[in-house]
Amino acid sequence: MARFTKIQVLDTMTKTGMVPVFYNKDLETAKNVVKACYDGGVRAFEFTNRGDFAQEVFGELVKWAAKECPDMIIGIGSIVDPATAALYLQLGANFVVGPLFNPEVAKICNRRLVSYTPGCGSVSEIGFAQEAGCDLCKVFPAGNVGGPSFVKNVKAPMPWSMLMVTGAVEPTEDNLSAWFKAGVTCVGMGSNLFPKEVIDAKEWGKITDLCKNAFAIIEKYK
Repeated sequence: MARFTKIQVLDTMTKTGMVPVFYNKDLETAKNVVKACYDGGVRAFEFTNRGDFAQEVFGELVKWAAKECPDMIIGIGSIVDPATAALYLQLGANFVVGPLFNPEVAKICNRRLVSYTPGCGSVSEIGFAQEAGCDLCKVFPAGNVGGPSFVKNVKAPMPWSMLMVTGAVEPTEDNLSAWFKAGVTCVGMGSNLFPKEVIDAKEWGKITDLCKNAFAIIEKYK
């Protein structure tokens, strides 16, 4: 069961402006990454369902974080079907994110009052997702769909839209300022926040620094 309410989740994502997106099959690596992000100011973290037995890593990570990073809201990403969403809700997912919009996933999440953020690549998909109760929609893949210009042009006729962008997001001032000036609610950031060489070298402090720097930029523009 989720430890945080839907309102708490959306409020945290809106206030912080960034949700790291990460997967690793090794539990200890995942713990160190979550702690490094937590020390860097992250309070909403997306672990992705991308490998065999990912649910086992996720379940242990959620239990560990409840003790070691008590204010960290951990959700699950890469969800495309309702059965998988239900599995992760039982394991304590506080929010669900997907690369596509599946109305059946929305039903599962709405029944538990858990936030579902589906991937949308058009104005119509965003509209259909909003009809299904998705407060926050993910523009994905953000760089290919149209970048900051797409976000700005969606917000013009649909100013109530809450949009998270994932894909083509970098922890630089030029990149982040463009997204927030366009009107995003928050950004999802993966590989650019977790360079492979940093993970391999277990230089967790560098991840903390990347998070702090990203938040400093976001605070200037959101």
